[in-house]
Amino acid sequence: MAQNHSSSGAGPTQRQLRVGELIRRTLSDLLNRSEIHDPDLNRHSITVGEVRMSPDLKVATIFVMPLGGQGVKEAITALARNKYELRRRIAKEMTLKYAPDLRFLPDDTFDRLDDTRRMFENEVVARDVAAGNDDADTGAN
Repeated sequence: MAQNHSSSGAGPTQRQLRVGELIRRTLSDLLNRSEIHDPDLNRHSITVGEVRMSPDLKVATIFVMPLGGQGVKEAITALARNKYELRRRIAKEMTLKYAPDLRFLPDDTFDRLDDTRRMFENEVVARDVAAGNDDADTGAN
């Protein structure tokens, strides 16, 4: 599931996307297997939504969310506290020449989806969407 948290005009390269997705999968597997021995970290079921790589592949910005959206700050604190061990394990499993620095941020994708859903439930927006569909149907005849 690729989401774009990028604010720059130019998109990421194929290499950035490929390495980011490999790190996302590897980190997800590590967290699911509870291989990091930190009770605070293992208490959370953490979803890794996206990993965005810097152009030089030296920094991985990782967007995470605990299951249910509760305890975001605690989960990110636990991940940051264990980032050197996570980094070491990711590099070992992926056989990377250089392990990127890991930075963890909350994944706000679901919040934005909820905002969009609420917007479409708005009476005025629903009427405009329906009017747009009527125009499209009329033009197709």
